[in-house]
Amino acid sequence: MVALIAAVLGATGLGLVASAGGAATPGREVVEGVPLYETHPAGLKPGERRPGVVVAHGYAGSAKLMMPFADTLAARGYVVVLLDFAGHGANSAARTGNAALQRELEVAVTHLRGLPDVDGARIALVGHSMGASAVTEYAAAHPEIVTTTAISLPAVPDGQPKNLLLLVGGNEFPGFRTTATEAAARIADSRAVTIPGVEHISILYAPRTHRETIDWLDQHFGGPITRAAIPSPLHRMAGAGLLFAGFLVGLYPLARLLFRGSTPRARFRPILLLPIAGGAVVAALVAAVLPTSWFPLDSGDYAVAFTFLLGALLLIVARRGPATPRGSVLAAVALVLYAAATIVIPLQLGFTNVWPAGARWWLLPVVWAGFALLSYAAERLTRGSTLGVLAVAAATVAALTAAAVLGLTNGFLLLVVPLLAVLLVLQAGWSALLNRLVAPSWAIALAGSLLVAWPIAATLPITA
Repeated sequence: MVALIAAVLGATGLGLVASAGGAATPGREVVEGVPLYETHPAGLKPGERRPGVVVAHGYAGSAKLMMPFADTLAARGYVVVLLDFAGHGANSAARTGNAALQRELEVAVTHLRGLPDVDGARIALVGHSMGASAVTEYAAAHPEIVTTTAISLPAVPDGQPKNLLLLVGGNEFPGFRTTATEAAARIADSRAVTIPGVEHISILYAPRTHRETIDWLDQHFGGPITRAAIPSPLHRMAGAGLLFAGFLVGLYPLARLLFRGSTPRARFRPILLLPIAGGAVVAALVAAVLPTSWFPLDSGDYAVAFTFLLGALLLIVARRGPATPRGSVLAAVALVLYAAATIVIPLQLGFTNVWPAGARWWLLPVVWAGFALLSYAAERLTRGSTLGVLAVAAATVAALTAAAVLGLTNGFLLLVVPLLAVLLVLQAGWSALLNRLVAPSWAIALAGSLLVAWPIAATLPITA
């Protein structure tokens, strides 16, 4: 019965993901090393040329993350090109700086103008966060850009992009809201709108964000091209969520088949909070002085050093703990493969690009090793207690947050910590189930840590 529920959830999720975009025609090309994703609206007449929009993602984002905007814009008649900036998504080049962002935007705009169904004189830009900064700078230097939408703009631009719409989430850091207000006051023909109830990422999926963007574009391109309903920005994410839920539900019958055991849950000993908290503090301080600059994962170098250090410290404390149950290597391999499918397939199909490109193929095993060591140490130290594993997760999140706030590492890590917290809670859930079925600690650590390590290694930008 559980397997059937998992299959139904997965099939429903796949159907939703497959139907995203409606009748629009997608396409993908790599131009001058920049991956470009096209979306052409349905119902184009022969020789008809429509306005075009380039959509730019933010830090640690990708073109796939911005696909809901392609769905919205194409449904309303616009031709859309999305791009993966260097160091992001499927772009295997390293992230170098602002000049590279401008060059890559030029590639995307030039490609869009050259499409046979695009009116090259009617081009707009949409960007989020880092992408918002990039498109406002590009538009200020290219007055032929008709209009620009900047979502969660980090800083007031130096130039004067015309017809600038600034969207900011009501729950974002106050600095983003201040930036939008100041930019709108300084730049003529601009407007700032606060989208209530959303923060830096969820603003991308708020229906009002999409309505404001469409209304602004329609206003500056002479009215609506079509009056089709705007598709839900959550369509792709809902499909990915159901597919993910199917994998999670399917873990139980798979684990029962692989391990077949049963044992009461271990109790957490509060005294362990002392080595967990102390280890996190020591690891955070030591990681800040280690020479990790050779590791080309922006913000990830510190985080990976922290996981290795904290894992090693906790393992030293746990060295006299009870032996873990033995398990089949083949069963563990099956569990690891299932974990990879659980995290990769839903995210890749319905959320963001997580398929490794370039240096990520060797970065992924290193990140995985760090989180696996930390996970194994947590399992040994707490004897598989769910509360214990959560305590280690909480110490990890708290230490990394404090390190970013105190300047021990890149402040951008603050944007990653919420995702990390969710992934660590997910890992704790896997740990609870697998410990109940008497899976060996090393197998639990290998599989559970992959759920955390893969998204981190696949989304943080690669640097030179």
